[in-house]
Amino acid sequence: MSGPFILDHDAISARLFYPWPDPFLDPFYVKGAAGRLGCWYGNFFPEGMTMFRFHGNGETVREYRDDFSGQVADLKINLLLAEYRGYGMAEGRPLLADMLKDFPAIVEATGVSADRVIFFGRALGSLYAVHAAALYPRAAGLVVESGIADPLELIMERVRPKQMNISPEALRNAVERVFDQRGNLAGFSGRTVIMHTRNDELISVSHGESLYALAGGAKRLVVFERGYHNNIREVNENAYWGHLREVVRECSG
Repeated sequence: MSGPFILDHDAISARLFYPWPDPFLDPFYVKGAAGRLGCWYGNFFPEGMTMFRFHGNGETVREYRDDFSGQVADLKINLLLAEYRGYGMAEGRPLLADMLKDFPAIVEATGVSADRVIFFGRALGSLYAVHAAALYPRAAGLVVESGIADPLELIMERVRPKQMNISPEALRNAVERVFDQRGNLAGFSGRTVIMHTRNDELISVSHGESLYALAGGAKRLVVFERGYHNNIREVNENAYWGHLREVVRECSG
């Protein structure tokens, strides 16, 4: 099996993704590689930057449609909430590698110039945000929240190679070929901000530190002393939005 086929094995999909229908008003539909994706697009500032946000595997677009989008609007930038196959109002079935094909369509559907884009990925969504930044190296910025530096570690915690009838080496090679975090981050010249909480119980802060070390260009590491994986934003609200405001200012300058 080749890299993408290995990473899209049923054993991996069943343990990484938890899709469920979660409808909301005014979806922004994008034709993905395997069906229609119900994203959300708040396009209110013609001269502003646009943030493309990729959520975690236990979240949906709807959860960010109201409060989060309102606070992003306060930054005077636009927001595209990307949805994954099978989640929310999206068709299809989530596949770790094959979904990489969807994200160029999402970016292109907005018509936004790459140099006016900030990619933002949380948790599993950090893999897709980093990949998008590599596809669009002229993007102005990249924000990673509670991100993953080593996708192999994430997968190995949930499934063993023998469950897929492959060797550990085959799995490692597949991950390195499809999700080249080192190469993707080193080659990105835009501003990069890595945010993590020291007490993250699901994705160790060491991942955030590694992502920061791998990043090229102007970069900043923010480690919050309070909060956990699922409340990093709420517990650190003022500082969290302060850092986002700063990266928007830097990217807009």
